[in-house]
Amino acid sequence: MSATEPSASVPIGAPPPSRWRRRGLAAALAALLTATLAMLLDLAFPLPLPDARDAGAVVVAADGTPLRAFADRNGIWRYPVEVEDVSPLYVDALLDYEDRWFRHHPGINPLSMLRATGQWLRHGRVVSGGSTLTMQVARILDPPAGGSRTPWAKLRQMLRALQLEAHFSKRQILTLYLNHAPFGGTIEGVEAASWAYLGKPSSQLSHAEAALLAVLPQAPSRLRPDREPEAALAARDKVLERMATLGRWSPAVVDDARIETVVSRSLAPPRHAALLARRLREAHPQARRIASTLDIDLQRTLEARVASYFSALPERTSAALLVVDNATMQARAYVGSVEFADAERLGHVDMVRAWRSPGSTLKPFLYGLAIDDGLIHSESLLVDAPQAFGDYRPGNFDAAFNGPVSVATALRLSLNVPAVDVLDRVGPVRFSARLAHAGIELHWPRGASPNLSMILGGTGARLEDLVGAYAALNRAGLAGRVRYTVDDPQAERRLLSPGAAWIVREILETNPRPGTAVDTFDSSRRARVAWKTGTSYGFRDAWALGSTRSHTVGVWVGRPDGTPLPGQYGAVTALPLLFEVINTLPRQRGDAAASPPPAGVAQVGVCWPLGLPPDPAAPGLCQQERKAWTLQGVVPPTFAERGARLWNAGVVSFDVDAHSGARLSAECGRPHQRRPVRLARWPALASPWLTRAQRDASRLPPLAADCVDDGREGGEALSIEGINDRATLAAAPGGRRGLRLFVRAVGSDARIRWLLDGRLIGESEGSGRFEHDFGEPGTHTLTALADTGAWASVDFRVLQ
Repeated sequence: MSATEPSASVPIGAPPPSRWRRRGLAAALAALLTATLAMLLDLAFPLPLPDARDAGAVVVAADGTPLRAFADRNGIWRYPVEVEDVSPLYVDALLDYEDRWFRHHPGINPLSMLRATGQWLRHGRVVSGGSTLTMQVARILDPPAGGSRTPWAKLRQMLRALQLEAHFSKRQILTLYLNHAPFGGTIEGVEAASWAYLGKPSSQLSHAEAALLAVLPQAPSRLRPDREPEAALAARDKVLERMATLGRWSPAVVDDARIETVVSRSLAPPRHAALLARRLREAHPQARRIASTLDIDLQRTLEARVASYFSALPERTSAALLVVDNATMQARAYVGSVEFADAERLGHVDMVRAWRSPGSTLKPFLYGLAIDDGLIHSESLLVDAPQAFGDYRPGNFDAAFNGPVSVATALRLSLNVPAVDVLDRVGPVRFSARLAHAGIELHWPRGASPNLSMILGGTGARLEDLVGAYAALNRAGLAGRVRYTVDDPQAERRLLSPGAAWIVREILETNPRPGTAVDTFDSSRRARVAWKTGTSYGFRDAWALGSTRSHTVGVWVGRPDGTPLPGQYGAVTALPLLFEVINTLPRQRGDAAASPPPAGVAQVGVCWPLGLPPDPAAPGLCQQERKAWTLQGVVPPTFAERGARLWNAGVVSFDVDAHSGARLSAECGRPHQRRPVRLARWPALASPWLTRAQRDASRLPPLAADCVDDGREGGEALSIEGINDRATLAAAPGGRRGLRLFVRAVGSDARIRWLLDGRLIGESEGSGRFEHDFGEPGTHTLTALADTGAWASVDFRVLQ
């Protein structure tokens, strides 16, 4: 080979190596420029992705059923899901019908585009679309102006599809479609459509339902099953035929699916527990899906029951209902008003968390605290009689008084004066602090502080706090904050000791349900309910709360604006609904069984009037024996009476003459054979309600004539003037005012309270005149009761 010959051969007609390099360099440069241009376009025209802050939200029940949907700024509501939340049948129908090559193409499918273009040119119309699922997502996110289907709009859609594929995985793109595909009206997304049209989650779709929802976004207005069921049926069957042709579903499955009809449901966003949903939405403004703890079946049932139950009440009347699971303190039903959309009843006001006067609903916790303090037991003697506590003079709801009553009776009958008496000894400030510690925050008027009126409703409380407190009766004394989502922390505080909680619960559970007589019905299968009612001053609030072993229920009835509702009170208005709800709740083991007392609780015999166990050495001190539940072996005596001039209940010791029985003082004129005697005295204010035998058993024997006065007879002697004992009265013939009499109590300068047949009818001062209409026919008893405990009564009869 000569020196002029090349060292390597070059194919004839091939470009020299320098040209290969130039072509490669040009290709690389073109690719770089293309990539750079794509990046610049991507930066200049970013994907219009949905704003998560304005995506709307849905609040769901514990099983995922939507309770209420909150639309986005455009009025669209969605129920966000992931691919795994949707039935595989729907995903198969969607991909096989809309885009079989979805998992393989880069966002556009050239073959599909060429096929669709050829069909359009051949037939002059669109026979089949060439859009991929990614392109449909692009059109959803960036819709063409005015719905234009121009070539430019299609090109823009293709570019957006490529952009989507560059930024997101196939799973993410599919998720965008599942949540934003149009399904008619204001519904977007397969989950929202499934609930709106089919009333079920998309995870439970049948083959026919999956096919229907797969085709619906093609023409959501024209194929809406609630308006055009025939068109929807034809489109669905087309999808079923495609699935059979492709061999995705067997002919037998498809034939069965064709049999299903297309249901026609009213398309409306769900709205159950609307006020709780609003509350949770406000508490979690960034969340798109908020899971509550509500039982959807129970919620629907109780909403309908409340609406029906209170439909006959006067206008502007509302109600609230809360059901809580004692084990978890999770809410199972929440009704904030009778009807959310009822403007006349102020249905938008959530009365579950509104401050209202609690009436008598705090009394169980007061008696429980007094038991824990060792002040009382279940049968401690209290006096239900007119009393003054400084300037505060409470009365009972029905204006009647019962005289000596036990703690259990006072609580069951919700008597006011005994409760105020106990609160005065516990202390209002301390009681309020204990409630606050347990989660019952009380609302006081400006400038007010805890006082005796709080036990009768002179404060503000919320239904949800009361329900959390009543649950303590079946949670060993632990009150809890009601939980509305599974993520809410379980906050519980001790309200009562386990023993005090059990005693109070036992008292309330053994209170018969209204309208049931003992031994009339077999109640062995009914849930035991520790229930209590309450009515605020002026009939503004009616309450009923009850706790079983498994659930606690609270009911409130009234007017949200605070105007009175005459004639409506807890036992009449709220209590029947409470028992209806309890009878509706799922029964759990132990609900109907009585639980044994916890450690420290024992039943012992006690004697009235002392309130102490019987003394075998002094049987005369036990005038009335009762069985009482006590805590830690503490048996406190009957409260001492207030006021220096009152006899204190207790044992009076003195000497009597062994032969005559006359009472002896320290100084007597002649020697006597002395015999010590002990006498049990009743509280003076209870005297008008005692039997003659009880009064005689507590009366001091007369003082011996030769003995110096020992001061034990210092009680005032009261008498009634203006009407004779056992008198028969009649109104004057032709009189217009009926039988109106003037009476006076003589013998005391203290305040006098007048009772007719046990009901307070008025007051007078000392021997001042008291005027009253005594025209009711029948036999009556008129009693004058002084603050000092002195009293007098007369019986009379009024003719018809």
